[in-house]
Amino acid sequence: MNQSQRYLWSGDEAVARAARDAQVAWGVGYPGTPSTEILENLAALGGKARWSPNEKTALEVGLGAAFAGARALVTMKHVGLNVAADPLFTAAYTGVSGALVIVSADDPGMASSQNEQDNRHYAVAAGVPMLEPADSQEAYDFTLAALEISHRWHTPVLLRMTTRVCHSQTIVVPNRRIEPPPPADFQRDIQGRVMIPAYARPAHRRLRKKLTEIEAWNESSGPNEEHKGKPALGIITSGISYAHVAEVAPDASILKLGMTYPLPMERIRLFVGTVQRCVVIEEGDPYLVEAIRAAGIAVEGKPEMYRYGELSVERVRRILAGDTSPEPVPPRGKPPQLCQGCPHRTAFTVLNKLGCIVSGDIGCYTLGVLPPFEAMDTCVCMGASITVGLGLRHTLPAEQARRVVSVIGDSTFMHSGITGLVEMVYNPPPQGHVVLVLDNGTTAMTGLQEHPGTGRMLNHEPTGKVSIEALARSLGITNVRVLDPAADPAGFEEALRQALDAEKLTLLVARRPCLLAAGKIREYEKTAELQRSGCDCQAAGNDQVSAGGATQT
Repeated sequence: MNQSQRYLWSGDEAVARAARDAQVAWGVGYPGTPSTEILENLAALGGKARWSPNEKTALEVGLGAAFAGARALVTMKHVGLNVAADPLFTAAYTGVSGALVIVSADDPGMASSQNEQDNRHYAVAAGVPMLEPADSQEAYDFTLAALEISHRWHTPVLLRMTTRVCHSQTIVVPNRRIEPPPPADFQRDIQGRVMIPAYARPAHRRLRKKLTEIEAWNESSGPNEEHKGKPALGIITSGISYAHVAEVAPDASILKLGMTYPLPMERIRLFVGTVQRCVVIEEGDPYLVEAIRAAGIAVEGKPEMYRYGELSVERVRRILAGDTSPEPVPPRGKPPQLCQGCPHRTAFTVLNKLGCIVSGDIGCYTLGVLPPFEAMDTCVCMGASITVGLGLRHTLPAEQARRVVSVIGDSTFMHSGITGLVEMVYNPPPQGHVVLVLDNGTTAMTGLQEHPGTGRMLNHEPTGKVSIEALARSLGITNVRVLDPAADPAGFEEALRQALDAEKLTLLVARRPCLLAAGKIREYEKTAELQRSGCDCQAAGNDQVSAGGATQT
């Protein structure tokens, strides 16, 4: 790639390009908007990219690669880091031999999420350095910087992005280079990597020492920029908020923070001392303003009303003006809906008709909560449909308990539904329970990605396939049925009635390919069959599959 050429890339594309240029050995993650396109682009560029069943698994695979001295990139959306938090906290203690960068793609405003948590707090809680790019150029540069920081201090690094940075396209000049990685090689370090209490206590002290060194580096050499302006107004900001600030207050003095943990507090103190008024502009929680005030530095924050949703040029203008009057109500858009002809429509029509209490889950089928179906009563997090449903079954009066159904998708089942099924077998409710898996053969909501139940890897090449029904039977669930609700709606309704009346542990798999994925799935399966038979058409089939995979969003 021409190192002086200008490219128009999204933030996700820029991270993928940087990972490829840095010869990252493994890119692993779980698809989730707005992070999905990172690994898809890395695979299209010829890098090693894989979907894992969930984010915890992905981080542990990445950590293993980094233990072996390689460079690893792990990607997920913000709620995915909750799933990966267990290894994250201990990985900060063990450190790494190679380099490990964890992308947390936050979603302020909840464009496609069940909450808008601010994952900057994870950096502080776990004790890992954090970088926040403001655009695609910084997404590229900061990915390389994160790999260098990780290798230099042998620590995982958090690259915190947001929806606007992930999906917006800006100019990138890839003029930074990074030294190629050394060959992977395992060096034994029992006390450094086996976190029994006797080894973890000194590891915690080593971690704090690293953070002190990184803070000193951030003070003198970190990726922070100061823009001299008029002293009447100073603004401290980071990430996408900088773009809004630069437009609203071009004459202000601005301190743009690129590494936001550990913070360069003395540099912040000096900056505040050069201006008459200093305002902190940040999306989400008052993370920066609270940390700066805790250091005894007087700065202004934003009113509480601006904590919610994305910032914009107009909202930043209002913050600087101290305007707390009600904001204009945005025009209502068209509500999302299940596709016409989607097999889930039949399932939710029947669930509503039978008066079921539906414990729901995360996926496109969550739209079953909306009219005309209104057939979902709870939705908390990935995999919670089964376990929340069990809690309802155990607690409700018998006549209500018999109506509880847990509804989960195939990808979500692979992500975190399996342990719920184990819980169901281990602690069965008196009236039994009914789990309905809506299996459309893909991870539809995030763009038709593969998962362990499809039998195809990220690049759609064949791999091992997990059978939902066989897994259920192996756990001891005897009442297992596979149906096509769209082909036989009456049969599906009767099967669900029987399951509710049986008072047994029941798994129903409603299986029919997603309309948007069906053609691609047939193409992948045809290509796989050609490969198995050794047909001369194999190369052409591979080319078709590669082209299809590279254009998915």
